Amino acid sequence: MSGAAQSLSFQDLIDAVESLPLDDQSMLVELINKRITEKRRAELVSEVEEAREAFRKGEVKHGTVEDLMKDLED
Repeated sequence: MSGAAQSLSFQDLIDAVESLPLDDQSMLVELINKRITEKRRAELVSEVEEAREAFRKGEVKHGTVEDLMKDLED
């Protein structure tokens, strides 16, 4: 985060956004939503890469739902 953003409270940010024209508020919402989507996508890609690596190393268990339930009971 930039220094300016760190010094603003959440309420200050809300107030600043509310002072913008509606079109700018809408653009800001769209931009934030796109960035959130990109971050979630990047996190998912990372998790998939970790899962593939664990599978490649043989660290993944195979079994049925019953096997899983037994493991959870232990």
